[in-house]
Amino acid sequence: MKILSIESSCDETSAAIVEKQAKSINVLSNVTATSLATHAKTGGIIPENAAREQVKYIIPVITRALNESRSMNHESWKEARTILQNDIDAIAVTYGPGLIGSLLVGVETAKTLSFAFQKPLIPVNHLLAHLFANFIDQKIVFPFIGLIVSGGHTDLLYFKSESEFKWLGGTRDDAAGEALDKIGRLLGLNYPAGAEIERRAKLGEKTKIRFHAPLIGEDTFDFSFSGLKSEAMRFVQNKKLTNKNVNEVCFAVQKAVIDVLTKKTLKAAEKYKCSTILLGGGVAANQTVREKLKQEAERIEIFAPEKIYCTDNGAMIGAYALMNPNLQEWKTVSANPELYFT
Repeated sequence: MKILSIESSCDETSAAIVEKQAKSINVLSNVTATSLATHAKTGGIIPENAAREQVKYIIPVITRALNESRSMNHESWKEARTILQNDIDAIAVTYGPGLIGSLLVGVETAKTLSFAFQKPLIPVNHLLAHLFANFIDQKIVFPFIGLIVSGGHTDLLYFKSESEFKWLGGTRDDAAGEALDKIGRLLGLNYPAGAEIERRAKLGEKTKIRFHAPLIGEDTFDFSFSGLKSEAMRFVQNKKLTNKNVNEVCFAVQKAVIDVLTKKTLKAAEKYKCSTILLGGGVAANQTVREKLKQEAERIEIFAPEKIYCTDNGAMIGAYALMNPNLQEWKTVSANPELYFT
């Protein structure tokens, strides 16, 4: 089965062509356009700006993805439509959660193509797709514990099979990535701040500064990072920060986040007797998170997607759709910004 998959839940606009052969998911193309430079100027995402950029990007991105699936590096819609008509079996699209304007760009485009080319649609939960990015070129054994860590979400799930799962817990307020971005703004770092915090943390690891790892001692699988943000704000308030200070604060913040992520994820694996843990989401690209889990885990295999599949992308949407091919007519699919786990 070969599908065109579309992702537009937030600020990225992405399309991919993926196919399933036996138990392997292959990515034939994965094209992403970002409006990061626009959002960096405002220190965060303004939804209306994101959606306007996606309206510009969506057709060129889909066209390029279709052509690149046949190793043609151009944006000719004439050839792309032939590929869509003859090669593609279905169209997958993120229908939630996310920003309503951004979701509508992807969903309405997918519905239009579905109607025009008579291709069934596969609606995809963006959050679950982050975990299924691990199935690209990797063999995953069920059951597993999935940790989704991104700018908008921090969640733990237990998967028995491709479609049978249980939500164990999530953030009560700020997600891990959101907290890192907000603390980065306090420190004068560019948006998004996660990668810069990781880089600086390596330079500040000798510090004696320590922040509380929120809810680390609580007997739940819930998370909370708003308190860490407040603690960091109080610490830097009225201080003239040097590079050394910033590096040390970055280390202390990152350590607090990683400590609680690691403890709760390993606790979930132990409780549900899982020997496999999957990471997903933008923060899963953090090498320190990966290394910490591998160091602490005993007889547990840790998987994370390639870094290009950690941030929002069309290939992860396609991977989930291939593992859960819920074919629907275009009329039945609608954007759902409040979608959680269903």
